[in-house]
Amino acid sequence: MKLIFDKEINLKEANTLKKRLLGLMFKTNIQEGLVFKTKAIHTFFMKENIDVIITDKNNKTIAFYKNLKRNKIIINLKSYYIYELPNNSINNLKKGDKLTIQ
Repeated sequence: MKLIFDKEINLKEANTLKKRLLGLMFKTNIQEGLVFKTKAIHTFFMKENIDVIITDKNNKTIAFYKNLKRNKIIINLKSYYIYELPNNSINNLKKGDKLTIQ
């Protein structure tokens, strides 16, 4: 899968318990993103800062976080998908933009 907006980012789905549990924890030099079907994530045990996009069921952006630091918890009860992306992936994204997945 690829996430397309400012740039193309390879994307994996966190669709198993292990992938959902680990996410991008303990990873360095992050080059691809993960998509979770969830309402909350955390950045405990992260080695690098990440960018996060929160969308609704139709992939319209609800919120986003640039350069999210370690040891944070993000909860959004309106979210359907949460994207964990490499740091500096989000540049021209605005609330309400629709993300394209291929």
